Amino acid sequence: MLATILLLALPFCTAESASSYAGSTVVDSYPPPGTTNTAVDAYFPDASQVGYAGPTPTGAEPAAIVTAIPFSKVENIFPLSRPNSADSADSTFNVTRHWGNLSPMYSVESFGLPDASPIIPEGCGLNAVHLLMRHGARYPTSGSGPSQFASDIHAAALTEGFSATGDLEFLATWTYKLGAEILTPFGRESLFSNGVAFRYRYGQLLNGFTDLPVFRTTSEDRMVDSALNFAAGFFNVRTYENDYHQEIIIEENNFNNTLAPYDVCPNANSEDIGNFGGTEAGKWADIYLEDAQGRLQPMIQGLNLTISLLLDMQELCAYETVALGYSKFCDLFTEEEWEGFEYYIDLDFWYGFGPGNPTAAAQGLGYVQELVSRLTHIPINVWNSSTNSTLDSSNITFPLNQPIYVDATHDVVISSIVTALNFTSLAATGPLPTDHIPPHRSYVSSQIAPFASQLVAQVLSCPAAEEPTHIRFLLNDGVMPLTGIHGCTEDSNGLCTLASFISGMHERIGEINYAHDCFANYTMPNPDNIIDGRYPS
Repeated sequence: MLATILLLALPFCTAESASSYAGSTVVDSYPPPGTTNTAVDAYFPDASQVGYAGPTPTGAEPAAIVTAIPFSKVENIFPLSRPNSADSADSTFNVTRHWGNLSPMYSVESFGLPDASPIIPEGCGLNAVHLLMRHGARYPTSGSGPSQFASDIHAAALTEGFSATGDLEFLATWTYKLGAEILTPFGRESLFSNGVAFRYRYGQLLNGFTDLPVFRTTSEDRMVDSALNFAAGFFNVRTYENDYHQEIIIEENNFNNTLAPYDVCPNANSEDIGNFGGTEAGKWADIYLEDAQGRLQPMIQGLNLTISLLLDMQELCAYETVALGYSKFCDLFTEEEWEGFEYYIDLDFWYGFGPGNPTAAAQGLGYVQELVSRLTHIPINVWNSSTNSTLDSSNITFPLNQPIYVDATHDVVISSIVTALNFTSLAATGPLPTDHIPPHRSYVSSQIAPFASQLVAQVLSCPAAEEPTHIRFLLNDGVMPLTGIHGCTEDSNGLCTLASFISGMHERIGEINYAHDCFANYTMPNPDNIIDGRYPS
């Protein structure tokens, strides 16, 4: 491609001197500028025009979640190259599982129910399923650390005296090849594959529809693409546009949207409350990256490797891997430093969007209200959260009779929603300290909100019947204990009677003070011992 030719034409650089283009941004555009298809479309008719399709009888819908034992797990990141750490080449240590919310989704073994399986418990029938999913792997957000790191490298490379040696020698010719915010090819593939997997697990429920399904997403580009790629995998790449209705809810300031609730919760965006996770995580970064700073700084002259820049480099490992398939930044950090990075993200999520932030439950409240409405088939009639009264009042845009619901959202929203649902097992070992990693911690962000994360509610009848009697939740294939919900008792399969769950959710909804937690003038408690995502009463 053009960008490659330009780079090959640049002058050769020695191992220690930096080229003037180091840190600059490379952009490739496809289709090529000026390309048009109108003149040749007539030569390439689609399949419906060509005909001669051959036999096309279909078969029965699959229902692997009911019948398949053992369960098929998500375990690899094909077609990405699996990175190594600085001290664990070819070991069993998996760097990709220590990227927090930047990790590709993998099947979680257990959230405290080691004998539970995603497979429907024996004797139960599957009545309905609710899927809340995160978008796929993306480029960094606009103006975030990785792009700033590139700018710093480029500025340093233009000054006399800049050089990079040893493990950092590649920075002398490194360029920034990442876009901003949209899905990467791997991100598209993950959501398509998730759609295929969801059809295999829950396809039989399509037989219960009397009208086309309505699935929801938000208006951001990566959200729409995630929803469409999922639908193409779930239905059929040639027919999916006619197989369901895709609802796209505006994601912007002052627009109510339960899949992007932070836009109508001012305290979630304030420096002291909304950014509290970053503040607490920063304390830990100063500790766990101290050795890396001492090890890597001598390898680069003309640039001060601050803790912030080292964090950017760890993020670049994750972002370059999911965007380009490989990253030399991964090899720079040890296993212990990758574990430290994961805990850095855990702290950011716990105190920013999870059990330790007083706006978290309020932000997740709207989705919980929608879930209860769908489970009870009773329309929402109280508008005291991020619910959209225009859309949720309509049985067209918010139907209550579907056996399959699919909603696409963001990582921080999934974190807030599981907090609002009161999945207390995730907070069992909290609050999280900022000076060390606690052993056997219950809150791990890569298990909660990785790229392509999935929270699934299975509505069951136990014993199998037409009317549902129970519910349970799977978070990235791990079965969740529901004992934090009033009325839900301990169960080895994570089951709670549907009536008890609904009653417990009504109680939880009543506990969450949305107006106060999102709008009141308050400061963060010191110390912050919140573990339920609500400001202390």
